[in-house]
Amino acid sequence: MKVSKEQELLNYLIENTDFNRKKLKTLLKEGSISVNGKIITKYNYLLKKDDLININKYNKSDKITIIYEDKDIIVVDKPANLLTISDGKNISLYELVSEYVKKNNKNNKIFIVHRLDRETSGIVLFAKNPKIKKIYQDNWNDIAILRKYVAIVVGQTKEHEVLKNYLKENANHFVYVSNNGSLAITEYQKISTHNGHTRLDINIKTGRKNQIRVQLSHNKTPILGDLKYGSYKYHRLCLHAYQLVIINPITHKEMIFNSNPDF
Repeated sequence: MKVSKEQELLNYLIENTDFNRKKLKTLLKEGSISVNGKIITKYNYLLKKDDLININKYNKSDKITIIYEDKDIIVVDKPANLLTISDGKNISLYELVSEYVKKNNKNNKIFIVHRLDRETSGIVLFAKNPKIKKIYQDNWNDIAILRKYVAIVVGQTKEHEVLKNYLKENANHFVYVSNNGSLAITEYQKISTHNGHTRLDINIKTGRKNQIRVQLSHNKTPILGDLKYGSYKYHRLCLHAYQLVIINPITHKEMIFNSNPDF
């Protein structure tokens, strides 16, 4: 959040967030609050106008939801507003899952196979050794035969549509539709409409950065809560990866993982 006036950090957070004083003190103590990219723990830190505050409510003691686990992979349910991989300033899903596997053996490790945007919730798969990671990453488009999402968008959509656009990313990490770039294909089916919003069942055919968010915004129906791509403020981005179907490259059997959204 962007600071609107000079004020002590704790008082500003009390006035401008939904957290109570006790929770904010805990977040400060745990190093979960940063100002302009620097972690701040002092309650009376003096903010200046236009400072940028980031609050990361997660810490290494948080529990994660395990969807599936075997000797090769672990599939988890990522909460919204949690990084898949750390940016060096905030806790990430990778660190939480790493802490989890180390409880059984301190030498256990996990490896990134794919990721979700920070704001997006849902299914993420990690490998348990570098060999499995390479197999999955090198063949991900063939292994992951179905990647489904549910979203709530602002406005009305068609009953069914396949969106095909070329996407580019600028120096500020903003992805946009262009006349050339990387092809993104997103298919959606309308589920329901309510109060000017539409719930969609989405199947992605490609895995470009911010793909669903950018294409739906370009379609004049941005995802509810997506401030980056033209929506308005909501308590979360209403995008959830609810189903992942893979062909296990070792057993060659189909595996289906599901997760329920909280919106």
